[in-house]
Amino acid sequence: MNRNQLIIALVAVVIIIAAAVGYYKFFPSQTTSGAIPDATASTGPGYTIAADDRTMGNPKAKVVMIEYAAPTCPHCAHFNETVVPFLKQNYIQTGKVFYVFRVFPLHPTDGAAEAMARCLPADNYFEFIDLLFRNQAKWDWEYGVQDLHGALVSMGRLAGMTPEKVDSCIADKAMAERINKVAMDGQTRYNITGTPTFVINGVVHQSGEMGTPADLQSVLDPLLKK
Repeated sequence: MNRNQLIIALVAVVIIIAAAVGYYKFFPSQTTSGAIPDATASTGPGYTIAADDRTMGNPKAKVVMIEYAAPTCPHCAHFNETVVPFLKQNYIQTGKVFYVFRVFPLHPTDGAAEAMARCLPADNYFEFIDLLFRNQAKWDWEYGVQDLHGALVSMGRLAGMTPEKVDSCIADKAMAERINKVAMDGQTRYNITGTPTFVINGVVHQSGEMGTPADLQSVLDPLLKK
């Protein structure tokens, strides 16, 4: 078994939601059903925030913004680079928006990347996700990367993870099940057909509606005035 086959085997329990909605039919996967696990931190019209969601901002903010993204998704990386800094400065850090980030896997390496991110301390989660987005060309199969396992190990090393730690994180079946459940919940509740998809105060918005800071303002500002 070569390293790429290893990475595929390790994440085989992570559902590839994209296969269900027509993106990829790539590697076989097992699926499970159920809502997002663990105790909920809060609920609102059309959304539930789990206690172990990765979030930024004030939980009591007037606007709750959930992003479903895939670490291998170039559109997600573009949003992270061009819109997220504006979102943080003007809405999250000012207490206007409570931001929730969830991974919606389109490829086995998305599940592996999320498992690695969640092995890190919660305070380092977004830093690692940002690292992945900014370095997609070094580890993303869509850029022609052949040694997927080695590439993820390299990303993990930048975050202080040993190769053994990377493999143990990816092989965590409980984490794979959690990733699967989060994705299934997103598919069931919001009929997600691509990434990034945003759920803002329970209303679904597609990536095309959030392509620029101005687009973001046009959606968020009216909600904040209500």
